[in-house]
Amino acid sequence: MGETDASLLDYSISEDSIQLLFRVSNSAELEKSLEILAGISKSDVGRSELASKGVLQSVLEILRSVPYASQPHLLLLSLRLLRNLCAGEIANQNSFVELNGVGILSNILCSVAGSSGPDYGLVRAGLQVLANVSLAGKEHQQAIWEKLYPVGFISLARLRSKETCDPLCMIIYLCCDGGPELFSKLSNDNGWPVMAEIVRTTSSVGFGEDWLKLLLSRICLDESQLRLFFSKLSPVCVPESEGAEFREDQFSSEQSFLLRIVSEILNERIRDITVTKDVALFVFGIFEKSIVVLDHALRIESGLPTGSTAIDVLGYSLTILRDICAQDSLSLRGDKEDAEDVVDLLLSYGLIGLNLSLLGDLEPPAIIRKAITQAKDLDGASCSSKPCPYKGFRRDVVSLIGNSVHGRKHVQDEIRQKNGILLLLQQCVTDEENPFLREWGIWCVRNMLEGNEENQQAVAELEMQRSVDVPEISALGLRVEIDQKTKRAKIVNIAG
Repeated sequence: MGETDASLLDYSISEDSIQLLFRVSNSAELEKSLEILAGISKSDVGRSELASKGVLQSVLEILRSVPYASQPHLLLLSLRLLRNLCAGEIANQNSFVELNGVGILSNILCSVAGSSGPDYGLVRAGLQVLANVSLAGKEHQQAIWEKLYPVGFISLARLRSKETCDPLCMIIYLCCDGGPELFSKLSNDNGWPVMAEIVRTTSSVGFGEDWLKLLLSRICLDESQLRLFFSKLSPVCVPESEGAEFREDQFSSEQSFLLRIVSEILNERIRDITVTKDVALFVFGIFEKSIVVLDHALRIESGLPTGSTAIDVLGYSLTILRDICAQDSLSLRGDKEDAEDVVDLLLSYGLIGLNLSLLGDLEPPAIIRKAITQAKDLDGASCSSKPCPYKGFRRDVVSLIGNSVHGRKHVQDEIRQKNGILLLLQQCVTDEENPFLREWGIWCVRNMLEGNEENQQAVAELEMQRSVDVPEISALGLRVEIDQKTKRAKIVNIAG
């Protein structure tokens, strides 16, 4: 045994354990032995052979005995070997739990996480060990949960590192998925700080794997806890504003991030996620609260996220509502009746009127603004003063209306009664500030007219006033006209 290895005896590692590692690896130097064994354990056959020789127990003895501060590299090598040993080998997974591997590892992880300069690579390797062990079943998951919930999870979640947060989310999700009752513990007074810190970390450094989305999908949507988690991420010491008073800081960046991820989840899994009435109404309330930002917004050239928390909250709440309303139009959910109930509930709270009002307050699409600029005899006709707060905002509003009106005559009638037909016809144009606006506009108008003779007649009776010839619009079979009463631009079809 070399000088370095001899010093390890000071850490109460038995010589038998060290000699076992030397013998199995055919090496006389400990770090080299660990590297060799890590390579052997990458295969199923190698893991099984090392399990039969008791290598895992020797590795755990090193981890239990060697302080992190004195031999971090040795611990990292040991964790990498342990991670491989527990990758699908049930004998090693069982031995890990039986030999208190969870306790040994949780002590190391919490010690590293609490240090002034934590080694993220070492924490990641340790979490990967626990993730592999958790795949063995409920007994293993329960052992991990009991050791780390909630204090250990919170400590690890506070590490602002993507490489450590990904496996942490995996562990928490697997533990809860194996014991569904544990999901409720993530939304009580002890558990919410765990998820709050995870969201703070991922909103700051991002995430690379889907475990975060699986967690948030289960908690915020399946368990309908979006309202609770959103409130736990509120800005610190910001008083509730009264009425429609605008506050740039009324939402936190973490709240915006949470809505962003929920929006992505719903869009990606729109065919199989059931959004409850409570979640839908909560998002609608956030949307209503956030639209005041339009009174202060400047034109932003980027899409979501924009970097403005208030605008991002507006945008993501809008896209969530859009996709909630799309679920019924897809006719893909077996629980279609409940889907209709959620959309109809939103409609009863004024969803259509609110979005028609937003759309009407926006300045016209860029192509129409160009036409107005080119016109020389419009007697001072001007655009609305409100620009789109982000690239795609108009498209998102139009798509929400289009999804909402699909197959609903009472919504078709409401659009006509609120003088929204002309407004929606104006959206059937290409617009560089709103990709796919024309396609969504056509979808919306089709849904507005389908099976509704009153709306079809209203379109047929539209009287053409003065027009402005713009080649880009004419190529679409449309033209710009100015309403002589309102002095606002509109788009009409060119009739023969």
